[in-house]
Amino acid sequence: MHCLDRACDQKGLTVAERRKAAEIITALASDLAAEMDDDELKAIYNKYSGSDFDSEEVEAANEMKFMFEAMTGVDLGDDLEGLSPDEFLKRAQLRMQEQQASLENAQQGQEAQPHTRKKSAKQLAKEALQKAEEQEVHQSIREVYRKLVSALHPDRETDPQERERKTVLMQRVNQAYDKKNLLLLLELQLELEHIDQTTINNLTESRLKYFTKILKEQLAELEQEIFYTEDMFKAQFAITPFSQLHPNTLMRQLEADIVDEALTINDIKSDLLIMQDIKKIKVWLKKFPSRRKSDLWDCHF
Repeated sequence: MHCLDRACDQKGLTVAERRKAAEIITALASDLAAEMDDDELKAIYNKYSGSDFDSEEVEAANEMKFMFEAMTGVDLGDDLEGLSPDEFLKRAQLRMQEQQASLENAQQGQEAQPHTRKKSAKQLAKEALQKAEEQEVHQSIREVYRKLVSALHPDRETDPQERERKTVLMQRVNQAYDKKNLLLLLELQLELEHIDQTTINNLTESRLKYFTKILKEQLAELEQEIFYTEDMFKAQFAITPFSQLHPNTLMRQLEADIVDEALTINDIKSDLLIMQDIKKIKVWLKKFPSRRKSDLWDCHF
């Protein structure tokens, strides 16, 4: 962009060539200024576009605000001037979350009001069963927690090093209990060799049932977390959403990307050499319409 800008200030380009160079400079300066928020880039854009970059940004932001508010009914406020697209989206997301929280609070307030209609015996029995199951789940986790606390309490340890080790382990136990993480509590039991075949044999069938219930719920949460993590990774690196992730596949793709970047660098170096000579620039501009737009915007310069 700077090379073309300097070329336009020199003699040797025709009116048509200057017009074509100006179009290229305007497009490049627009993308770069939006990304970098640089005053020099904005000045170059204004010079060749015949417009004002900041004014266009304000107008575009107002249009986005109007469309968003019309579609969602969420008021974004009036202090949006100067926000980047990312900042605008964050503001919109925050306002939507605030509105959603307000609606949920209102709904909870309505639910908290006493119902005039009496619940049926079937409904009461179902609620009682759910409450009993929740109590049993809590008791299952608490039982494991209490055994670990009894074995690890650092105040009962006289050896300084062992007391320090138990203090660290107690922190892990408390964190797992606060999060109701039965899996981690059981892992700590295994780590401390507090689970043997006799302990397993003494577990009642009902306790095993609730252990299984809790662990299944934790498994579902972990699978969901893996799904979202992989989905974000694929989006970040432009990987097909339904493709299977594997280290070998990713390494092959990374190697191919490295080759593509090396070719891009060579193209950039070649273009920069061309841009040092006004005669070569004239030839380049003449050939420009036959080149792919993506080559210009993404690879060259």
